[in-house]
Amino acid sequence: MLLLLLLPPGCPAAPKAAPAPAAAPKAAAGAAGAVSVKAPMPGNILDVKVSAGASVKAGDVLVILEAMKMENEILAPQDGTVASVNVNKGDTVNSGDVLVSMN
Repeated sequence: MLLLLLLPPGCPAAPKAAPAPAAAPKAAAGAAGAVSVKAPMPGNILDVKVSAGASVKAGDVLVILEAMKMENEILAPQDGTVASVNVNKGDTVNSGDVLVSMN
């Protein structure tokens, strides 16, 4: 079956496409590490246990996140060096927000 749509004279043939979204700005060189440690759930940052440049071992506590009245220790997934800390004590974070990046 063929469907033919006739438009009145002077009517545009098709709506124009929306412009492409602007690219996200890139982080400064050296600011982001190869491994991102993300918030597993929304909550409040109670404490930050590391600073940029610190050496950590797998399982070391990086950040303490309070969610649903429970304190959750956010641990280093591997041995490495902290490249950046993206949160401060008292910050509110959403699920998936990058808390710490590591090399």
